[in-house]
Amino acid sequence: MEKMRSVAVLGATGLVGREMIKILEERDYPVSRLLPLASPRSAGTKAVFRGEEITVEAVSEDSFKNIDIALFSAGGSTSRKWAPVAADSGSVVIDNSSAWRMDPDVPLVVPEVNPEDIPRHKGIIANPNCSTIQAVAALWPLHVEAGLRYVNISTYQSVAGTGMKAVKTLKEQAETVLRGEAVRDDEVYPHQIAFNLLPHIGAFDDEGISEEEWKMVNESRKIMHLPGLKVSGTTVRVPIFRCHGESVTAQFEKDLSPERAGEILRSAQGITVEDDPRKAIYPMPINGAGKDAVYVGRIRRDTGLDNALSMWVVSDNLRKGAALNAVQIAELL
Repeated sequence: MEKMRSVAVLGATGLVGREMIKILEERDYPVSRLLPLASPRSAGTKAVFRGEEITVEAVSEDSFKNIDIALFSAGGSTSRKWAPVAADSGSVVIDNSSAWRMDPDVPLVVPEVNPEDIPRHKGIIANPNCSTIQAVAALWPLHVEAGLRYVNISTYQSVAGTGMKAVKTLKEQAETVLRGEAVRDDEVYPHQIAFNLLPHIGAFDDEGISEEEWKMVNESRKIMHLPGLKVSGTTVRVPIFRCHGESVTAQFEKDLSPERAGEILRSAQGITVEDDPRKAIYPMPINGAGKDAVYVGRIRRDTGLDNALSMWVVSDNLRKGAALNAVQIAELL
């Protein structure tokens, strides 16, 4: 019989926090007690788990006593404050923010790639960036076969990655444009997102590389234990509500045919191959939203690099890109 566990969800009223609670129920995680937590501003609202309404509590120094697993999705500053408190209380924190990802003492885990890193945790395990998760899930089995040398990734990231306010903003702006009216200043993004593309996710450094682009570089290397892996790309916010797409070009040490890559990916855990472009069969966010898999298609030889393949990768950023990955880590614990 599985050991029952008490689980806290910090950030329970946000998009990812709600998805965490939903997935705990869907996957029948052995929860003896669920404690939804949030800021004092959101405390008092209700979370629904297994048909029961549970009042969301304000996080405090005493919140994590007798909590086995603490799922965090409340932002980096909140995590830096409360994750050590939870860990000192005896909880294992699985954190969805960027606060701990590059800490050498904190495992950064995608269960299909590096589950062996989980046991070395010291009370905190980091959940990777949503775009990194789907990329490495598709790249790892190909690396095992042919040895990964270089990756270029262009992302097409939905507004759900920014939160509830961004989802509302996209809807309102789209309706405004379709009425023939001008969009007012955007409070979420630096420019209008409806019917637009923003190559701007996170702050830019002095070389013009964005924070999100550096996450793709550094997290991929850490998760796959490939510190010398060459990674480049451009991260773009696109006007869709949910589910990210990625154009991925990967160069390998050995030749890897598209046919063999398809075979490998079809047998890989968590991957679904949809690849018959002549019949217009390829992954699309409209089909991937709300699903658990990482979808891969358009697998083909790259036209510019030797020993390289290009492919199209789609996954729900709220599920595999965040909440599901965290719950899978909890299951392995």
